Amino acid sequence: MDIPNMGVPAKLADRMSTAEQHEYLRARFSRRRMLRAGAVTVGAVAVGGALGSAPAFAAPAGPQLLTGATAAGIDGALVAPIGRHLQFGPEPDTQFRISWQVPAPVKKPFLRFGKHPWELSHKIQAEVRALHTPALTPNSQPVDQYYLHVALEDLHPDTTYYYGVGHEGFDPASQQQISTLHTFRTAPSRDHRWGKVYEPFTFTAFGDQGVSAHAAGNDNIIKAQKPAFHLHAGDICYADPAGSGTDPDKSVFNARTWDDFLVQTETVAADVPWMVAYGNHDVEAWYSPNGYGGENSRFFLPDNGPDPRKVPGVYTFRYKNVGVISLDANDVSYEIPANLGISANQQTKWLERTLKDLRGDETVDFIVVFFHHCAFSTTVAHASEGGVREAWVPLFEKYRVDLVINGHNHIYERTDAILGNKVSKQVPSGATIEPAKDGVVYVTAGAAGRSLYKFDVPDTYEGHENHQDEVKTYYWDKGRVKVPETIQWSRVRYTGYSFIKVDVTPAHLGRKSVMKVTALAENGSQIDNYTILRKVGEGWDSGRDDDGEGGGWGW
Repeated sequence: MDIPNMGVPAKLADRMSTAEQHEYLRARFSRRRMLRAGAVTVGAVAVGGALGSAPAFAAPAGPQLLTGATAAGIDGALVAPIGRHLQFGPEPDTQFRISWQVPAPVKKPFLRFGKHPWELSHKIQAEVRALHTPALTPNSQPVDQYYLHVALEDLHPDTTYYYGVGHEGFDPASQQQISTLHTFRTAPSRDHRWGKVYEPFTFTAFGDQGVSAHAAGNDNIIKAQKPAFHLHAGDICYADPAGSGTDPDKSVFNARTWDDFLVQTETVAADVPWMVAYGNHDVEAWYSPNGYGGENSRFFLPDNGPDPRKVPGVYTFRYKNVGVISLDANDVSYEIPANLGISANQQTKWLERTLKDLRGDETVDFIVVFFHHCAFSTTVAHASEGGVREAWVPLFEKYRVDLVINGHNHIYERTDAILGNKVSKQVPSGATIEPAKDGVVYVTAGAAGRSLYKFDVPDTYEGHENHQDEVKTYYWDKGRVKVPETIQWSRVRYTGYSFIKVDVTPAHLGRKSVMKVTALAENGSQIDNYTILRKVGEGWDSGRDDDGEGGGWGW
C-alpha cells in the first residue's frame, strides 16, 4: 500500500515530544486501520486471569494482546517456542518472570514447572502480548510478533526449578520435547542472613549488545561464569540503529532484529535472569507509551519503580546482600532528549527513597546501580552525560553507591573513585576501595557486541598500562551543548569487546563483605580488576531528615 506520508510531519516533529508524536501517530494509524478493517486480527484488550491484568493498548501502532481465535487453523506441533528469557520479580527469593516468543499465533500457551524434570505438575496459562508493527516506510511490510509471559509467585527460596514452555500441540513434558526444559534458581530468603552467612555468588553485566558474532562470543564467556543474574545496561538489540528516539528512526527500524536477538540471548537468558535497563536505541517512538510499548511486550520486569507506564525499565531488587537499581537515563539525557523529563522528576525522587531504603536495610551490604548513559566517560562518540551528573551523581555520592554500571560508549572504561566530579582516590588495577570513605567508582561496559568506539588517548589496561594524568574530553549540557573539560579520573581504557563479572563474598556482622569487579575480554582474558569492601552493618542512618539534617553514616 502506498503510505508516503505515514510519519509525523517534520515541522510538527520538531515541536513535539516522543509522547506527543505517539498520540499523533496513534490517531493516524487508528483511522487507517478502521478504513482497512480486518487487515490484522488482534485483540486490543489485556488477557487477565490468574496472572493478573496486563496493560491494555488500544493503539494499533503499539502492543496488543492476542485472543484465542487468532490461532485458529495453526497446527501447534509445527510451532516451536524460541527466545526464552528469565527475569526476577520484585522479590527474587519467591518471584520469577518467564518470557518467550512464538513465530506464529498458537492455542492455549502455557508453562510447566516443578522441582524435578519428571515432575512438572504445575501448569500455568501464559499471558500473550502480540506486538503489531505497521509498515513504517513505503517499502516495508507490517510485522506481527507474539510474546508470552508467566509470573511465578510464592516460590520456595533457594530452590532450583525445572520449567518448560508450550502450547496446544507442543508439550515440554512429552518425551519428544523433554530436551527443551531449562532451570532457574530462586534467591535465598532475606531472613537467611540471620541464621548464617550467604554463600558467595557471581553476577555479570554489560551494555550495547545487538546481534553479532562478538555478541554471541561474549554470551558464551558469560555463561561459563555461571552468574546468578545478568545486567544489561541499555541498547539491547538495535532494531532501531538510529537511536534518536524520534519518528524519523522508522526509516531504518527492523522489528525482526528482536527475533534474532532473543534467539541469540536464549543461550544464557533461558537459565539466568536477564535484567535490562533501557537506552536510547530502545526508545522505539511509534510504540505507545513514550516509545516503550515494544519493550513492554518483550520483557516482564519488576513493576516497583515510580511509574511503570512512563518509565517501565525503572525498578529495584535485592539478591542476597546486594541491592540493585535499574534507572532510565533517557529521562535525564541532555544529549538525546527525546524522552527528557518524561517522569516529571518522579524517577529521581524514587531513586533517593530507594537508596535510603537500601542503606537502611541491614541485610544489604552493597548497592549496584545500572543504566545506559555515562556520567563519566572519555570516548570521542558520547563522552559524559551532564544530565546524569546533575540529577543522580549527588545521590550516588550521598548514599555512597558501591558500583555504577553504564553502557552507551562502546568500550570498557573505569574511573578512579570520584567525589564532586574529582578524583577522591586513585584506583589502579588490583586496588581495593571502601566507598564509604573513598568515593564512587563508575564502570562503562558498553562493548558487548556492537561496533566499537575509540578514545583520543591510548588504551591502558592490565599488562598494557599507559596512564595519562590528564585527558581532554567533554560532557553534554542542556540544549545538546558539548562542554569541554580536562579530567584526571580515567583510570582504565580498553577498546575491545568485553563485559564485567562481579564476585560477591558476604561476611558476618562486623566484618567486611567483598565485591570483586573483573573485566574480561571476549576471549576470556582479564583486562581489569579491583575490589570493593563494605563492613557488614555499616550503612546510612535513616533518621536523616528530608532537609539533610540529622542522621549520618554508620561507621
